[in-house]
Amino acid sequence: MKRKAFNRRAPNGRDGAKRAALNALKRAKRAADRAGIDLSAWEGEFLGSVEERVNRFGRAFGDPEKGAPGQALSALQTIKLREIVAKASGKAKGGRRFAKKSSAPL
Repeated sequence: MKRKAFNRRAPNGRDGAKRAALNALKRAKRAADRAGIDLSAWEGEFLGSVEERVNRFGRAFGDPEKGAPGQALSALQTIKLREIVAKASGKAKGGRRFAKKSSAPL
């Protein structure tokens, strides 16, 4: 007896990255709402536009040099998302982007 073949697609790394990015964006919005933190207009627009681009294209950036091939968010978008989550949780910013210059003589 023959088994029926199911129309299932093979798991794709991009689909997983897309789901992870969308979940992270939803968690960030939820965390800000629960904490009662008012996001700036720019941050709200950022979350909405990134979510829209990930839904439409599978990733939120066009230039392949701005992020890893299998990722849905670029490196800077990921940093900004972490900063929004940190703001919602009441912690300091997500980390320094640039190292401080020391003023000590050598």
